[in-house]
Amino acid sequence: GETKKIGIGLTAVGIFFTILSVALFFDGALLAVGNLLFLSGVGLILGFERTKNLFFQRQKLRGTALFFLGICLVMMKWPKVGFFVEIFGFMNLFGNFIPHIIVVAKHMPVIGKILELPGLKQVVDWLQQRTTSSSNNKAAAAV
Repeated sequence: GETKKIGIGLTAVGIFFTILSVALFFDGALLAVGNLLFLSGVGLILGFERTKNLFFQRQKLRGTALFFLGICLVMMKWPKVGFFVEIFGFMNLFGNFIPHIIVVAKHMPVIGKILELPGLKQVVDWLQQRTTSSSNNKAAAAV
């Protein structure tokens, strides 16, 4: 109930700080605060057990390691390198959710219009198609 609402707020503010950090040429302090708020928010939304299970599944350990290595690099004042390592880890962790996120975002009033802008539409469609085919290939390999 209330904890999840707070978690959603923390996650949203964490994402905002991360975007602001990138817009300000990878400001390390904003990026570090964004990381902490994002992780706190995810923890409150999912709860301790589900968060632990999300990050420490055997097949997701590489993504988890890269994500947290990126956060450490940001904290050690290497924000650009840390950000890109973090993004790579994030894609490894949450890549199978991307098609679902894109579908939801396309149906949102303001974000849907932004995703239809020339150039951005092609990138979003490519990303959605690529991650969908990638997860289908993994599912086929598991069978």
